[in-house]
Amino acid sequence: MNQSANPFGRYFSRPMKMFLTVPVWLAVAFVAPLYASDYVFINVNVVPMGTEEVLAEHAVVIRDDRIVQVASMADFTAPDDAQVIDGGGHYLLPGLAEMHGHVPPMHSDNFPARYLDDTLFLYLAGGITTVRGMLGHPNQLDLVDDIDAGDRLGPTLYLAGPSFNGNSVESAEQGRRMVREHKAAGWDLLKIHPGLSLEYFTAIAEEAASQNIDFAGHIPQAVPLDKAMAMGIRTIDHMDGYLEFVGATDREISDEALQSLVQLTLQYEVGVVPTQALWATLIGAADREALEAYEEAKYVPESVREGWQRYLDNASQSRYYTGDTAQVHQQNRQRLLQALHAAGAEILMGTDAPQVYSVPGLGLKHELAMMGDAGLTPYEVLYTGTVAVGRYFAEQDTFGQVAEGHRADLILTSLNPLEDLSTLEQPLGVMASGRWLARETLDEKLAEIEAAYQ
Repeated sequence: MNQSANPFGRYFSRPMKMFLTVPVWLAVAFVAPLYASDYVFINVNVVPMGTEEVLAEHAVVIRDDRIVQVASMADFTAPDDAQVIDGGGHYLLPGLAEMHGHVPPMHSDNFPARYLDDTLFLYLAGGITTVRGMLGHPNQLDLVDDIDAGDRLGPTLYLAGPSFNGNSVESAEQGRRMVREHKAAGWDLLKIHPGLSLEYFTAIAEEAASQNIDFAGHIPQAVPLDKAMAMGIRTIDHMDGYLEFVGATDREISDEALQSLVQLTLQYEVGVVPTQALWATLIGAADREALEAYEEAKYVPESVREGWQRYLDNASQSRYYTGDTAQVHQQNRQRLLQALHAAGAEILMGTDAPQVYSVPGLGLKHELAMMGDAGLTPYEVLYTGTVAVGRYFAEQDTFGQVAEGHRADLILTSLNPLEDLSTLEQPLGVMASGRWLARETLDEKLAEIEAAYQ
């Protein structure tokens, strides 16, 4: 996938340009045509994320899907053929990433026909401009081409293929063959689910190394955590297997056990996608009344909401549910996240949306709050979804900062996000690969989605 190519260039040329200055109170009503001209943000306070600072009174120039200039307003003159958005002193930061997200099937009798496109839009509405999809479906790679071509609106996608699990893998050799097939098909990584034997997991890991493709996800019960790390699992999602490895799902974890888990993570340079908010729900530590009051749930189909309610009704039947010890379990998870972060482990932002009461994009606020409760500052929280993810995908593209050469994924917020992360909940606009979606556009589409699912 060439993520740096102009995704709309085959449909739009750039000979005819216009100069348009849009003050922030009008910018919320402005939808720029796809790559019809350069965009220029003026009078913005830039949060570059490469460092913990704010660049006051700056301008940012976008050409196609790239940031081509970041300059002080004192030294800047807008090109006379650009579309100018006056940020009015508000804050411009990089778009965020969902490192354990899901994208619905392109065709399914279980969901409304519009559910796929609505899910992609919800990610954008929540400021998510990059999604690592963690369970592939037939023909899903076509979505990447659709988004690149401008046929669909959505974030940049990096996709795992269909799951490697106890049902899909029947032998070591068949597991190796699946790895080769996924690599040849163009999937970006392999998704590991529970149920694999140590023999099958080892075969998959060895073949993944041979084929130079990452594998990530869960730790199967038959695979010790340290062996999975030693065999090269790229990320451990949901902190799966960590507390089980030291027997601390139902009792308070000791400092010694915490440090042993941290040292393993650092030794093998494993990334961690915590998904704390969802896991609190799955293990039974979340408050059901609070979950059912989530306003953003109105943006998913009624059938999906009913499925979430059925899960809560039958949560004790889930393999993740820990019942009476769920609160201790969750406290241990928070302590583990805090210890991993304090030691400098690679923490990557993710929510596992759309899952039980985890709405794409709009539900990110719950994860951010839990990361803050684990001791991360606002800058450190944002780093996990910007710079850290850009480093993770450095071989595929350049993004994650407001800097020249980076993909033009941006969020315009009213307040300084380094002081108040809640400002991300109502962005003044979101830019995804150079396409600007203003607040009014976001609101109109959200209203349409809500009406469709009531």
